Amino acid sequence: QVQLVESGGGLVQAGGSLRLSCAASGRTFSNYGIDWFRQAPGKEREFVAAISRSGVVTRYADSVKGRFTIYRDNAKNTVYLQLTSLKPEDTAVFYCAASVLPIATNARRSYDYWGQGTQVTVSS
Repeated sequence: QVQLVESGGGLVQAGGSLRLSCAASGRTFSNYGIDWFRQAPGKEREFVAAISRSGVVTRYADSVKGRFTIYRDNAKNTVYLQLTSLKPEDTAVFYCAASVLPIATNARRSYDYWGQGTQVTVSS
C-alpha cells in the first residue's frame, strides 16, 4: 500500500511560484512512476507532468512546458512539482498519482494510488 499526500498549494499572484510536494508512505515508492494532474472548476482533469521511477525521464503537458519542473527524491519518498511563471488559468486542484506502468507521453493507462489534492489559486 502507498498513501500519497500533496501539499504546498496556496494563493499566489500571476507570475509567482509555488512548489508542490507529493509525499508517499511505504517502502516501495521507487517502484512507482508519479504523475501530476490538475482539475479546474467545471473542467475535466488534465495531465500536467510525469516522472519515471528513477527520476531520469520526465514528460510535460504543452501548456506547462518551460514553466513547471517535476523531480523526485526517492530517499525522501517525495516527488516535487515546481511551478513558476504562474498564470490565472493554472488555478486548479493539483493531484499526484502513482503507477507501476512505464512513463507515457501523456497520462498512463492506469494508476494505483491517488492523493487527495492541493489547491493552487493564481490571482491576476
